[in-house]
Amino acid sequence: MFDDLNDLYQQVILDHCKKPRNFHELPQATCSAQGHNPLCGDQLKLFLAMEGDAIRDISFVGSGCCISKASASLLTEFAKGKTKAEVEAMFEQVHQMVMSGQVNGDVGKLAVFAGVHKYPARVKCAILAWHAVMAALKGDAKPVTTESEEI
Repeated sequence: MFDDLNDLYQQVILDHCKKPRNFHELPQATCSAQGHNPLCGDQLKLFLAMEGDAIRDISFVGSGCCISKASASLLTEFAKGKTKAEVEAMFEQVHQMVMSGQVNGDVGKLAVFAGVHKYPARVKCAILAWHAVMAALKGDAKPVTTESEEI
């Protein structure tokens, strides 16, 4: 059973890595943020089109490892149509999950990152896009980097 779950998770990550969803610039973006993970070389830029407190559209561009690209892809799928508060709440759940491996609450497909906690260097890859979306929602223009985060 556990091996089947691991295989499924690997398939989801590979699918989102090879065919990332929402992978393009967003000309009508109302805010954006950049993220960089020097340890792995991941670089991304997130674009958000806000409508009031809701994310009407979201996309990203960049390069990086499979986990980083898959995380950004799954983040954009999750965040589209969500409110700022919903994304902030999910950030907390995802952050705890990649740090501990414990899935608390309904995280949907994002559960594929629960196993990342076993690979400390990859935790930063999985959480980079989430830190970038939080910076974009706060209007923080300074690029986020995993080097400044306590992991």
